[in-house]
Amino acid sequence: MRVSCAVNFLFLAATNLVSFTWGNPVEARSDVLKRAAPISPKVVIISMFAPEAEVWYGKKYHLLALNITVPGLSPLFPEVHCTASGNVCQVITGESEINAASTITAFVQSPEFNLTKSYFLVAGIAGVNPEVATLGSVTFAKYAVQVALQYEFDMRDVPDNFTTGYIPFGVTAPDDYPQTIYGTEVFEVNEALRDVAISFASGVKLNDSQASIAYRAKYSAASAYAAGAEGPSVLGCDVATSDVYFSGTRLSEAFANTTNIWTNGSGIYCTTAQEDNATLEAIMRAAQKNLTEFSRVIVMRTASDFDRPPPGVSEIQNLLYVNQGGFGPAIQNIYIAGVKVVDGILDGWNSTFSKGIAPKNYIGDIFGTLGGTPDFGLPSEYIKIGKRGGLEVEMQGNLRMRRAAEGARRAAGARGISG
Repeated sequence: MRVSCAVNFLFLAATNLVSFTWGNPVEARSDVLKRAAPISPKVVIISMFAPEAEVWYGKKYHLLALNITVPGLSPLFPEVHCTASGNVCQVITGESEINAASTITAFVQSPEFNLTKSYFLVAGIAGVNPEVATLGSVTFAKYAVQVALQYEFDMRDVPDNFTTGYIPFGVTAPDDYPQTIYGTEVFEVNEALRDVAISFASGVKLNDSQASIAYRAKYSAASAYAAGAEGPSVLGCDVATSDVYFSGTRLSEAFANTTNIWTNGSGIYCTTAQEDNATLEAIMRAAQKNLTEFSRVIVMRTASDFDRPPPGVSEIQNLLYVNQGGFGPAIQNIYIAGVKVVDGILDGWNSTFSKGIAPKNYIGDIFGTLGGTPDFGLPSEYIKIGKRGGLEVEMQGNLRMRRAAEGARRAAGARGISG
């Protein structure tokens, strides 16, 4: 989830097309204390905060029919909400990586649910790269990239020949592939399923606002931002994860470069969010224990704000003061597009989705935790921490780096890769 203070304020001031009752959902709720068997949802909607969650209420799927308190969920969102049949459920993680990882870990381990055949639909708003898409667009990712998992220097302290203060772990230049790997840097999900989700959502009439139309028109002044000047659409492109709500041309270009390098040139830096790598790590760990199926994950983000300004607007104005008009449409488009994905899975359950959509690409993390060989990273060499150019010897005095390198070596040993 990401939404700037100014946009949120303007939204609350009723400048958008629709209104929400954030604290008081319009749908009647029922608290169920005991069940004879675990609930086995066919679709789990993953929301990050109240507006993303409440846009689903009072509509086709009555998500407040069952409300199950699960230990370990966010104190703000302690319940999982489900339809009476249990076919569709919703969990709200809370914002940021720690909240997402903690909530999803508690959820997937809860005895109240059987998630072995569930599809997970991450459905939230995000910032957007005007080189790829625009306000109100609905994006479906193949990659989630934890772009801020790097060394960071203040821009005033970096060498003159550096374009960013971010440098991957274990190396000495921004354009190098990291040599110290934590394992959460990149996740790849089922591209075939993603494409099916795109087909379900394509053709819908997306919500828009007059403020969005006016603001995106400013991007037509730069040819590189032609996509940002167009109307909203449904497309496939990738998501960057960072707890830091970054904004501005320099950081956005730096993290686009990170996405390109860490996915071996196949990732498309498109949307910016705060939770997805954490959510995917928790689902993947559960898949290791056969509690979930990682090939059943869909990452959908709708664009609420541009990650950089158009010509003639300053970086700080773009982030904090102008009304981009994208928040309301982005929230509405979660449901407009997302309900088509849910419909498609339920309608095709017996013929297609019960048995699953077989992935044709690698799925999982950089360690190959779920099997297979990652098609990103530096094949097996990435795990040989810091050996290129004698870097490991040069950095022996750095305690944090030595600890990180040792952690990566242990991970390599667990996978049978020699260093």
